[in-house]
Amino acid sequence: MNDIKLKHILPQTGEIVVGCMRFDSLTPEQIADMIDRLAGEGILHYDHADIYGNGICEEKFGQALQLCQTPREQLILQSKCGIREGYYDLSREYILDAVDRILARLQTGYLDLLILHRPDALMEPSEIAAAFDELQAAGKVRYFGVSNFTPGQIELLESAVHQPLLVNQLQLSIPNSWMISSGLETNMPTEGSIDRDGHVLDSMRAKGITIQTWSPLQFGDWEGTFLDHPEFPELNILLEKLAEKYGVSKSAIAAAWILRHPAGMQVVTGSSKTERILDMAKARNLHLTRKEWYALYQAAGHRIP
Repeated sequence: MNDIKLKHILPQTGEIVVGCMRFDSLTPEQIADMIDRLAGEGILHYDHADIYGNGICEEKFGQALQLCQTPREQLILQSKCGIREGYYDLSREYILDAVDRILARLQTGYLDLLILHRPDALMEPSEIAAAFDELQAAGKVRYFGVSNFTPGQIELLESAVHQPLLVNQLQLSIPNSWMISSGLETNMPTEGSIDRDGHVLDSMRAKGITIQTWSPLQFGDWEGTFLDHPEFPELNILLEKLAEKYGVSKSAIAAAWILRHPAGMQVVTGSSKTERILDMAKARNLHLTRKEWYALYQAAGHRIP
């Protein structure tokens, strides 16, 4: 697979990041078993957010850390903050308080990565910089990143913060691939040519910021998975054909499509089932051909000029 620049700083990371949004449905014992099983397959990176399950996901994960055999130091734990009920808050005070609460729920002394969950229209880069400095100096956060930020918003933040921003979480799947289509359909009067994000894909590659892709199996505006969906018959036929060729599931092919991109992206899984995560992780050993990659892209309804 393509080089993941984040791996130079956090060598335990890899192509697969386990999204913990649905972990409130699991028991601490089930999560502990998952951590140990996935660790045996080299999957050590977990993505949290303080709003997932209103904190219950982190709380159960913290309990699981006391039960599992895998040492905390082998894991990469990241969490996000900034979304509050009805508004966003990236003030210094809220970031500091949020991290203290996250650490208490996770029962750990530090986060490997703190990610700002959404851009705050009222954010002051100097306030965020002060929060980052305090958290790093106190040993509570090792590194920092953002989620759903445009290149311009990142440049604004970089004008004040002293730490490099290592990741940007962005939505990407075969159907929801606007960051790719805007580049391919440049200078055309087509829907796909619309630049919705300031050419964030190319910008992150140039900056060396790792893109972590969320909702890799979803389409539209939270309309569900495209796998076996009647709206995508051509895509599912091709996914099935490639799944048979490579001896994996359609989910693994969908993940392999993301990993095939030379940006060196990571796939954030959204499942609470260990077997499904392991199934998708088989994408790490696949390398779709250029022809197969473009065929999947077109089968999802995208245009090749």
